[in-house]
Amino acid sequence: MQLGVNIDHIAVLREARRINDPDPLMALALCAQNGADQITIHLREDRRHIHDEDAQKIIASSPLPVNLECSINQSIIDIVCELRPHRATLVPENREEVTTEGGLDVIGQSTAVSDAIDQLHDAGIPVSLFVDPSAHIMEQSKALEAEMVELHTGTYANIYAMLHSALPYTRHSIPDLELPRDDLQRRLEAAVDALRQSAEHAHSIGLEIAAGHGLNYHNVQAIRAIAEITELNIGQSIVARSVFSGLAAAVRDMKALLVR
Repeated sequence: MQLGVNIDHIAVLREARRINDPDPLMALALCAQNGADQITIHLREDRRHIHDEDAQKIIASSPLPVNLECSINQSIIDIVCELRPHRATLVPENREEVTTEGGLDVIGQSTAVSDAIDQLHDAGIPVSLFVDPSAHIMEQSKALEAEMVELHTGTYANIYAMLHSALPYTRHSIPDLELPRDDLQRRLEAAVDALRQSAEHAHSIGLEIAAGHGLNYHNVQAIRAIAEITELNIGQSIVARSVFSGLAAAVRDMKALLVR
């Protein structure tokens, strides 16, 4: 299974002090040397972490393919077409959110999504759509002529954390998931089933399948076991572990978990 390392959170550390350290560019060789297959970055409309110059330097310098996540905002799509990453992943974006929550509305925003895909294709850039697991969303993604879907694993990851970590006892507990353990276990199994069924359906209609959001060293096993998923994009947990172990070891440890 391919590992895309999202290095946005290196830029988050930099922006916390608004200086030039740590530089996300320094992560590229370390990721490549320790098992990563791809670099993923998100050029957000609010530029809260990765900036235009970061994206330009990373795409120009990376020894690995670069997957550039972005919204369907016209000004952002124009920039992505100029940057020409190896792939663009279209994601929903809300300026008030802490991180991307939920998949892109490929049905309600089908015209805008289609226009963005057409423009990216005209620039020679393959497109992935970050979407919730659902058969009809897979069908719509195929109809929009995306080459790939990235299944949103955030629901699964949140349930897993509430069931198997200390999250319920912290200020970050998820109120909607403060439920009996039996209920959480059923929800967890349903979330995995939804991801598996969507991956199987996407594969059957000719889409490539990635997955990501909230994945870490503890919860990744169930997603790795879904045969149709060929790529995981993981960032925050790798950068968080690197604070203690170093980035090289953090990437190696995650890559080792993805071996089938």
